[in-house]
Amino acid sequence: MKIKFPSPHPGDIKKVDDSERPFGRVNYIAMAGCLLLIIIGFILMAGPGSSVEGGFNPDIFSTRRIVIGPAVTFIGFLLMAFAILIKPKKD
Repeated sequence: MKIKFPSPHPGDIKKVDDSERPFGRVNYIAMAGCLLLIIIGFILMAGPGSSVEGGFNPDIFSTRRIVIGPAVTFIGFLLMAFAILIKPKKD
């Protein structure tokens, strides 16, 4: 048994107005900026581990990796929520 779906005709496709879309251009720009901030935070947290087996590398406890990186990432996630909640301007 074959199911036949109706083929879309050019007249059947409805053009969506900008006012009907959930996000505006400002939302997408703000979300892209927040995503970049999150990626930068993860890059700041990255780094080599201990290179000596059973040894200790004090670089894993650097301020950049345990304070600045997570703070930048958290701020990025926090601002992402605000970027989603920005109301698009209606003309």
